[in-house]
Amino acid sequence: MHHSYEGCRDNAAMAAQSALSATDSTPALSAALRARARVSVGILRDAVRDFGTVVYASSLGAESIVLTDLIWTLVPEIQIVTIDTGRLPEETLALLDRLERRYQRRMQVYYPQAKSVEDYIAANGINGFYNGLEQRQGCCALRKLEPFQRAIAGFGAWVTGVRREQSAARSAYLVSERDERYGLQKISPLLDWSADEVWVYIRAGALPYNPLHDRGYPSIGCAPCTRAIEPGQDERAGRWWWENPDSRECGLQPRTRPSSAP
Repeated sequence: MHHSYEGCRDNAAMAAQSALSATDSTPALSAALRARARVSVGILRDAVRDFGTVVYASSLGAESIVLTDLIWTLVPEIQIVTIDTGRLPEETLALLDRLERRYQRRMQVYYPQAKSVEDYIAANGINGFYNGLEQRQGCCALRKLEPFQRAIAGFGAWVTGVRREQSAARSAYLVSERDERYGLQKISPLLDWSADEVWVYIRAGALPYNPLHDRGYPSIGCAPCTRAIEPGQDERAGRWWWENPDSRECGLQPRTRPSSAP
């Protein structure tokens, strides 16, 4: 169920216009990017038509800003949720507030189970995720995966903001494919967008975004597991940087696309 703020209608109207500009003839966007945005909206609407209830689990990253703009203004049937792991940067939480104020909507927030966090810290220490891959994945499992599974329960499809160019593993994804791990369809409307296109869209609409992006953070997760990258590095090089690149996923996205996917 969606929630609304009272008042501030001018801000809501401005937000609506930013998404509409992606499908109209505003000079701020190229014809190619307007067309790409229209395709993404079509993918989202098709997901609602084909799978009924659809949820978007927002990471509050740059791609999430684009999808939030498109969904909350053009495909409002899709519910947006997010996960507060308890270790997010303050900038990320402030961004959530800015988005809710701009669009006059509430984004449902899910949290990890307190007892699970307490037990993990008792066994591994407050920053035990640095001690090994098993410990880090265990932390991700209780802080992100378990709340995520609660957030998407009962929906027919979930939307993700992954793009092909983010990593070698993600380059094999499909726009729509069955995610057997969760028992529902996974929809990736921005799969073919480039990072440049994401940022052109954000700036054209003057959309709020995480200021850490301006400090060299293309991908932002929990504060202790994210750092800025050097020019020319892979977009996700700042996530779990102490690990082998092949293991740098939290578990929401498979490291390889299942062979059974259509």
